[in-house]
Amino acid sequence: MRVIRIAKWSGAVALAVGILASCATQQGGAPGATRVSALPPVTHPAENPASPAKTALGKQLFVDKRLSGTGQMACQGCHYRNLGWTDALALSKRDDGKMNTRHTPSLYNVGYQTAWYWDGRSPTLEAQVLAAWRNQIGADPEKVAAALNAVPGYASQFNAVFGTGATPDAIVKALASYLRTKVSTDSPWDRYESGQRRAVSKDAVEGQALFMGKGRCAACHTPPFYGNSTFYNVGLEQGKATPDIGRSNVTKKPEDMSAFKTPSLRSVALSGPYFHDGSVATLEEAVRYMAGGGKPDPNKSPLLTPTGLTDGEIGKVVAFLKSLTSEEPWEAPALP
Repeated sequence: MRVIRIAKWSGAVALAVGILASCATQQGGAPGATRVSALPPVTHPAENPASPAKTALGKQLFVDKRLSGTGQMACQGCHYRNLGWTDALALSKRDDGKMNTRHTPSLYNVGYQTAWYWDGRSPTLEAQVLAAWRNQIGADPEKVAAALNAVPGYASQFNAVFGTGATPDAIVKALASYLRTKVSTDSPWDRYESGQRRAVSKDAVEGQALFMGKGRCAACHTPPFYGNSTFYNVGLEQGKATPDIGRSNVTKKPEDMSAFKTPSLRSVALSGPYFHDGSVATLEEAVRYMAGGGKPDPNKSPLLTPTGLTDGEIGKVVAFLKSLTSEEPWEAPALP
């Protein structure tokens, strides 16, 4: 298994280097800006093809509080660009004031995932958007659609994009289309791998070698995505009075007990606190926890064992992770 895993790492690195041989223009940056990308283009589903007009509509909907039950909370209420599309809270409140039981995940690179939510219970991004719209911001989709149709600026856009007025399905599709543009790329590390050798520090370069080697981080956080839609128990529920059963609530399999989705590490330096429960405040603490092998949960993944990384080496891994931060601009849209 170890030989196979190393081969997978090598293939992933080769993919990243191959893609980095050219520059790609990513959505969400400055108009006409050429950005260095280690990631392939996001694939949009046939039932929800992308268009600039649909993306622009989705961006407006994303920041519009009129989509919520109380009219006081937008989708953006838990996802801010300067916080890595998270909210800097361990746990966030819903529109109705109730607390969530899991940390807000980043929206970066959601278009590449194959399962959504920490436990992977949504099979599509559109299904996740609909669920969050109903549950997190307390919407009645039919009422919201009717309200938006009464706004001329929205009614005209929906007719132009979908050939009909606002409907719950069209709102979900516009939002999902916009979220697929949340791509973390053109980071200092991407530029370093493209040949710009002064883009990162010596510590970051040495940290990447530790990340791929001694630290065994790439076993789950494989480049170029540095994350995937697989699920692992890393021991964080051990000792809790009422453990979160995680992925097993979806699969009903005991081996998935308290397993959670592997997050992407792109722009991870912006999105603390960390882990599914928001229990770790800093990136250094998160790396230290993982490098130490986690808590002794009987269901903990066998991949997670102590790595022997020193304090200095942990600092270098953190320097590397910080170099994965993308720097694309973002401005809130005007609302109709």
